[in-house]
Amino acid sequence: MAQAPAEAPQSSPSTNGAHSPAQHGGFWALLIGCIGVVYGDIGTSPLYAFKESIAHVMQDGGVLDRHEVLGVVSLIFWALMIVVTLKYVIFVLQMDNKGEGGTLSLMALAQRALGKRTPLLFLIGIAGASMFYGDALITPAISVLSAVEGLKAVPAIADRVSDTAIVAIGIGILVGLFAVQSRGTGAVGRFFGPITAIWFVVMGALGVLQLLRDPSVLQALWPMEAIRFAIDHGFLTFVVLGSVFLAVTGAEALYADMGHFGRRPIRLAWVGLILPALVLNYLGQAGFAIQHLDTINAEYSLAREAALLAGLDHVSFEYSPFFEMAPDIVRLPLVILATAATVIASQAVISGAFSLTQQAIQLGLLPRMEIRRTSETQAGQIYMPQINWLLMAGVIILTLAFNSSTRLAAAYGISITGEMLMSTGMMFIVIWKLWKQPVWLSALIVAPFVLIELIFLSSNLQRVWQGGFVPLALAAGLIVIFWTWVRGTRILADVVRRDEPVAKLFETLSVHPPHRVRGTAIFLTSDPDIAPAALMHNLKHNQVLHDQIILLTVRTLNMPRAPEKERVKIEDFLPDVKRVTLTFGFMETPNVVKALTEARKHGLKFDIMKTSFFLSRRTVVPSEQSGMPMWQDHLFIFLARNATNATDFFHIPSGRAVELGNQVMV
Repeated sequence: MAQAPAEAPQSSPSTNGAHSPAQHGGFWALLIGCIGVVYGDIGTSPLYAFKESIAHVMQDGGVLDRHEVLGVVSLIFWALMIVVTLKYVIFVLQMDNKGEGGTLSLMALAQRALGKRTPLLFLIGIAGASMFYGDALITPAISVLSAVEGLKAVPAIADRVSDTAIVAIGIGILVGLFAVQSRGTGAVGRFFGPITAIWFVVMGALGVLQLLRDPSVLQALWPMEAIRFAIDHGFLTFVVLGSVFLAVTGAEALYADMGHFGRRPIRLAWVGLILPALVLNYLGQAGFAIQHLDTINAEYSLAREAALLAGLDHVSFEYSPFFEMAPDIVRLPLVILATAATVIASQAVISGAFSLTQQAIQLGLLPRMEIRRTSETQAGQIYMPQINWLLMAGVIILTLAFNSSTRLAAAYGISITGEMLMSTGMMFIVIWKLWKQPVWLSALIVAPFVLIELIFLSSNLQRVWQGGFVPLALAAGLIVIFWTWVRGTRILADVVRRDEPVAKLFETLSVHPPHRVRGTAIFLTSDPDIAPAALMHNLKHNQVLHDQIILLTVRTLNMPRAPEKERVKIEDFLPDVKRVTLTFGFMETPNVVKALTEARKHGLKFDIMKTSFFLSRRTVVPSEQSGMPMWQDHLFIFLARNATNATDFFHIPSGRAVELGNQVMV
């Protein structure tokens, strides 16, 4: 039988760091920490972004020349400057929701700015969140495979490393990564920042070595190189931009992780280390490519012949300027360092998936799921088993299906461009309504970002049948799940409102009082004005009431943390009946017992050892008159059946909990 959620509303802990950045330590500790967590994803882009971009240029004519290389790296540089630096570092980081960031946090901020949840804003928010999961699936697969593929550039072992071995090693690393998630990232996290910092320094140094050999490549920083490339290549530029966009994947992490570290460390890290290292490395790859044009053209010619013989319409170009430009003696250590960096990038996106899921649960977009704390001191250190194993299965399936980073690149980008476009839409609302700017000025500010992101999205959409359908299908499925859960819970709430009002119930009981027993009974309810089903069943079957009755409601705000003055509200409904409202932000842990203990300071008196928690558990059965199609009824029932028990979710002692159920048609 499908079990609906208990009457209490849903609540969830923080994102991966819903605590104040100050809790992480001093400014320099925050700076080092954010290098690993925030920039892990974008820091692995040089492994494949430039390689895939020049491969698309060569698909047009088969021969690469100097001006094309300079044009590609110029496009990459200006994508970094406009999308990452201007949009995220300068504008979006200013749009914090009480210090927190992320797609759903921005949606909540935009809702507050509008004063209501509009259907369009809701759709934009859940579409952006859904797109993130596509990123969470593809990032570990493409990052780890692109690093392990570097083994083919190590002269001593290149001939002995097959494609099958690359995939097997990649899957082994990925399985190990997901297997250790339950241990938490706290201990490992201390090493993320330093390792990633070394990675960026090494990338910058490799680029400098090539620039010393050919400083003329610096002319790519001039925007005319990108413009000249676009003029000369016409529609091909549109195709190439799909690969150029790979250079900015991970930019959304700057905003999503703002609550962990604060905007100042994130901005300083970008300007002081990340951006210079990325630019130097891309320029270095361009310089190396210019010096070795004959080799690259020959490698591509061989790859194209192999594709023709195999009857393939897509050339798998495995030549990697990133690894090839490193001296032979350091290539194996570089592959090991790159693998470590990709594991860190994958860890960051996995933790981000946990965080986003928590926010979705708290905002009522998903059913409750099991959330385990992996740290007693850091609120953001959490583990969600269901999400972890679903992600692992998805990542392994993608790795086996695509087999190489080149093929995965075709699927990458669509989800992230979609997510960025959604955030730009909400950014417009914040500038207009919250920052009180004229609508024309707000539109003028976001217009360049909308235009660029639409171009990137359109370019990536050309790859739908080469693998881009994967993140799109995933996002569409998640939107249906979000919509079904919100719609189903709303219908269920309407059914609950038809129950007997609390005031009328106790008016009746005053005329015909039941037998009273010692102790306190706490009834969780989503609507304090309606008699909880558990209370009605307790009266009907046990025909008793406890000496003290507490009607408990858990409320969620559209802000990360609830103000202390709103945390607990106590009302004396009757001499022996109190209504208590506990308020949490959407990034806080809904620990009911802990909150009730704090409520004692507000005058609430009870002994936990003499207290019973009564929860209403509704078994949902489908109805043709529910307002939802039958398939959606069954989907809602499936989600409800697999929701985590309310006792565990709200941290209620199992020995003090009593669940009473009934059937409800939706």
